[in-house]
Amino acid sequence: MNNYQKNYLDQPKGNILIVDDIPDNLRVLSATLTEQNYRVRCAKNGLMALKGALRMQPDLILLDIKMPDMDGYEVCQQLKANDQTREIPVIFLSALDDVLDKIKAFEVGGVDYITKPFQVAEVLARVTTHITLQTAKREIEKLNQQLEQRVQKRTVELEAANQQLKQEIAERERIEQQLVHDALHDTLTGLPNRNLLMERIEFAIQHTKRHENYLFAVLFIDLDRFKLVNDSLGHLVGDRLLMAIAHILQECLRGNDMVARLGGDEFVILLDDIQDITYATKIAEHIQTKLRSPLNLANQTVFTSASIGIVLSSTGYQNSSDLLRDADIAMYRAKGRGKARYEVFDQAMYAQTLELLQLENNLRLACRRGEFLLHYQPIVSLLTGELLGFEALLRWQHPEKGLILPAQFIDVAEDTGLIIPIGEWVLRVACHQLRTWQLQFPSVPRVASLKMSVNLASQQLKEPQFAQKLDRILQETGLDGNCLKLEFTESMLIDSGEATQKILSQIRNKGIQLGIDDFGKGYSSLSYLHRFPINTLKIDRSFVSQMNIDRENFEIVRTIITLAHTLGMDAIAEGVEDIEQFTQLQQLGCEFAQGYLFSKPLERRAAESVIAMDSKYLTLFRKKSLGLTR
Repeated sequence: MNNYQKNYLDQPKGNILIVDDIPDNLRVLSATLTEQNYRVRCAKNGLMALKGALRMQPDLILLDIKMPDMDGYEVCQQLKANDQTREIPVIFLSALDDVLDKIKAFEVGGVDYITKPFQVAEVLARVTTHITLQTAKREIEKLNQQLEQRVQKRTVELEAANQQLKQEIAERERIEQQLVHDALHDTLTGLPNRNLLMERIEFAIQHTKRHENYLFAVLFIDLDRFKLVNDSLGHLVGDRLLMAIAHILQECLRGNDMVARLGGDEFVILLDDIQDITYATKIAEHIQTKLRSPLNLANQTVFTSASIGIVLSSTGYQNSSDLLRDADIAMYRAKGRGKARYEVFDQAMYAQTLELLQLENNLRLACRRGEFLLHYQPIVSLLTGELLGFEALLRWQHPEKGLILPAQFIDVAEDTGLIIPIGEWVLRVACHQLRTWQLQFPSVPRVASLKMSVNLASQQLKEPQFAQKLDRILQETGLDGNCLKLEFTESMLIDSGEATQKILSQIRNKGIQLGIDDFGKGYSSLSYLHRFPINTLKIDRSFVSQMNIDRENFEIVRTIITLAHTLGMDAIAEGVEDIEQFTQLQQLGCEFAQGYLFSKPLERRAAESVIAMDSKYLTLFRKKSLGLTR
């Protein structure tokens, strides 16, 4: 390699400014892009970003949305308002995956949108595309200048110069065509990208305004569990899967239709000039049928499916963004209803989306205002009827709507990441409350042995410092770890890896008990049980409520209790509501239970009354079980 080649290779590919208030994100992105031979500068807030962009204009800006003082939207607007920086392309980075956030990002001038947690390969691919486009623009300007100089210089030798000029023009056109193609197509699959798709949809919308009988449809397609394929089989297999899906989708279409890749595992189909919605649904069904067959990729057999949202142009759309938004909403409805299906958009979906957005805003306010509280449901021994502890149950005391149960907001909390601070609050308050009761009732013999059961979300277990956070809460509240039980669903264990197994072992070594909540719901493989240090299996209330009227449910309950005992675990039945269920569970050897037969979830003071009764509670329950009191 000569010195010229070496110097050329050593030159940076471009200058990139990364704007993010989280140092870890800056470090990871900076290291990744620097390794790819980009010159990288970082800014921790919007003001630094604006100053840095003016002082030394970058070729591309990676801009986080959620930042204190000045968010990414305002930064982008100020950049676009300044003549010196308006042409700098901006790619937004955000943990927000809502379609409205994406739309706003493009409205303020963003050229692309990457959802956190980001994939390195995706970031590099998008950065490369926009850096290449910027470089290409400069090359075109340079070529034009050179061309004009050559024309002036070779006027005397007109014939020869004319031939040379034609060749150069042809080459320039070829380059321009290639650049245009690259700017409008996905580098991995070769499909049209978002830019070309939006142009085609805008054209179709304008066509509907001129021809009242013209109809088109848009299908928004998202692969189910694609992340699992990427994480388990690697990005090479993931890329091959995306290319295979692109090929399958193209096979399902006519020549005048279009399939585009938006990014990640999202594809969009534009069905042009159709008669009615029936054709769109048939295409969706055809795609679902195709995806039921396994795909052989790099010596790996992969099964996949897709959730599809469908929008028909007859709704009267004025722009492509609104249409794509509604297709995205319909897709999420399909995913929420079990995946591997399609849903046709209607206005009720949009209203529900707005309602969810309002719920998210209210939930964020609730976190700031401290609107949450805990209720406590007693857990009793089926052998003696004695009070053994409580399950801490979250409630939201809304200032206008009153008491709201978790089923109405917990999914939104998990989707937005709010479950992390909410879950930590629940854990801290529950531990503090039990310790308070231990100090409040020193004369009650069993209070020292009461246990507090707290539910954990999957995001909490995935926190790198969760074990240390747990230690800190126990230390601050003064509660002994032996008095705490953490419960989680079996789906969290099935989808987990070695990291989860390690942290559960660390928790168990602290004397904290572990339990599986809602056991038996939706899963048949039990091979994961022996890998985790579980103490109890909690039988889901759907089985318990039907066990005295449905033989199949009775056998499921009996099997779970037998399984628990075989593995050296205890069984807890939830949702026990009548004496017949109580008697059946006793006969089956179930150790513990909770439910309305014993008590509904109680406010703090009511729970204190139960603790204060101690043995009286046992007497009252025995009378209740014999029908002597109500």
